[in-house]
Amino acid sequence: MAHHPPSAAVLLLHGGREAGAGPPPFGPLNLPAVRMRPFRRSVRKATLPADVLVRSVRYTCRGWNGPREDPLHDAVRALDDLQREAGDLPVVLVGHSMGARASLRAAGHPLVRAVVGLAPWCPPEDPVTQLVDRDVVLIHSTHDRVTNPRASRALADRARDAGARTCLVTVEGSDHAMLRRAALWHELTTALVTGLLGQSTLPDAVSAALRPPRDADSARGTVSIDALPRPYAVARTGARS
Repeated sequence: MAHHPPSAAVLLLHGGREAGAGPPPFGPLNLPAVRMRPFRRSVRKATLPADVLVRSVRYTCRGWNGPREDPLHDAVRALDDLQREAGDLPVVLVGHSMGARASLRAAGHPLVRAVVGLAPWCPPEDPVTQLVDRDVVLIHSTHDRVTNPRASRALADRARDAGARTCLVTVEGSDHAMLRRAALWHELTTALVTGLLGQSTLPDAVSAALRPPRDADSARGTVSIDALPRPYAVARTGARS
């Protein structure tokens, strides 16, 4: 089989802590990183025919650490390294919790086309201007007790007002670690990644939510995961042979 240069890339960013200047634990002791493994496997399998790079961002510290914003710098560094290695290819960032915050903050990098935020940490003071002209899909359990789903909606609204294309997908009966109803999280995230890269069709409700009138009510940008028919991606397009 002929070798093709990568057509796109997906970077995954796991969760962490509000504070923690030490390095993350190694291997299986790093539970937030372990939780992202099934997402990585699912995305890699789905994007393999299109020669998409799938990588995980390595953190220097396990916490955000206030104004130090350590995971943000790790994300930007990974994007810069990728650009030097592979050129100007489109990138989707997939982050969980603290990793979602880092993904949203790093989205102004010229490689980034879209962000998928899983149970994101969305402080109200975080900027959104870096999300202009990006697709941003946030997925949040309505019963999350670690990060606030209402904060995700507020950030999605602010980002849309600033010029981003946003959608919030709500998940009933799940949790912050995405262990309850885990298969839905894995399947939808993979469908979103392939759809945002143009390799499959996005679920109709997500596609419609991403492109409402700028002054539309915020409820039009919110979709329940249970309203999305499975399988989420029903048609593939443009895969390389």
